[in-house]
Amino acid sequence: MPPKKKTSKTSGSRKKVGWGIVGCGVIGPWHATAVKDAPSAKLVAVCDVVKARADALAKEHKCAATYSIEELLKHDDIQAVSVCTPSGMHAANTIQAAEAGKHVLCEKPLDIKMAAMDAMIAACEEAGVKLAAVFQMRTREDNRRVREAVRGGKLGKLVLADMYQKYHRDHEYYASGDWRATWALDGGGALMNQGVHGTDLLLWVVGDVARVSAYARRLVRNIEVDDTVVANLEFVNGALGNIVTTTSVTPGYGAKLEIHGDCGSIRTEGDNIIDWSVPGEEMETSEAGDKGAAADPQALSVSAHTQFVENLAGVILNGGEPDIPGRDAIQAVKLIRAIYLSSREGGAPVELNAVSNEELDEDGIYPIPYPPVW
Repeated sequence: MPPKKKTSKTSGSRKKVGWGIVGCGVIGPWHATAVKDAPSAKLVAVCDVVKARADALAKEHKCAATYSIEELLKHDDIQAVSVCTPSGMHAANTIQAAEAGKHVLCEKPLDIKMAAMDAMIAACEEAGVKLAAVFQMRTREDNRRVREAVRGGKLGKLVLADMYQKYHRDHEYYASGDWRATWALDGGGALMNQGVHGTDLLLWVVGDVARVSAYARRLVRNIEVDDTVVANLEFVNGALGNIVTTTSVTPGYGAKLEIHGDCGSIRTEGDNIIDWSVPGEEMETSEAGDKGAAADPQALSVSAHTQFVENLAGVILNGGEPDIPGRDAIQAVKLIRAIYLSSREGGAPVELNAVSNEELDEDGIYPIPYPPVW
């Protein structure tokens, strides 16, 4: 008679990483749902300085509510946290979490200043915890195909690479939080808050930018920061390109990426390929791109956030590196700050490899002209 098979008390169960959410505002609930949907994560607690927000999210997800990051970090059963606070608080919150021995999944942008990003990366490395960043456009299958084609040389010599994010955000959006559209906590407007997604995607697909000349303006919204930006780029690989971002057009359109080489072209809208002009290849395309969050930030899908949660949980349990480590999220912010600097200097070119982090971090780059009322 064969020996009985030994069974473990945990047989049939899956080990889960205890998770906390820091910040229960607009994006915090997306992370909470993502944790719920991730097989390897379990939501333990949420925190927000606004008690009602923390209580509401905790009730919805049947977890503990806390009202300060210090209180949340005392939970021994939390191994990782999602940092969902205003952008200018990301570094401070990440450093607190790292010092408490917690791994971090940080919302975009990683932070709004170069020195802050360096500090949060260093704190995580010193504490031996992982720092992962959120850029959901990288998770879309069509965007991955575009990157593979461009990096694989299928378009030949790259000629032009353009990114457009022509979004709509109304007064209610900007009034929904006193940190929004402020230099101190948002770090910018249409470019830093919304455009950081497309900027990261453009760099991820095409490669680094060597120099930029740009104009940032407030053309419609009476806010502290930019609502419209245009930038001319020269990439390290020699291609030229443009970044155009706004939150002041109606009704708002899906983000577009247009990549042209001397052998072919690819265009995307939303997260869909709408033109695949690659020699010798055919690919099914969508008739129209999905607008996604172009006009409504609440239209954001949670599936990408679930992937990021599950990825970091898997790294914590099994080792390795996150899909987007903290150091891989710096370049988009660096380019954005260089764009603001160029605008301050009247569109003068800024060399990305020559400009110092201290110059990019200067508060003096901020004044953006506001035109007279027509």
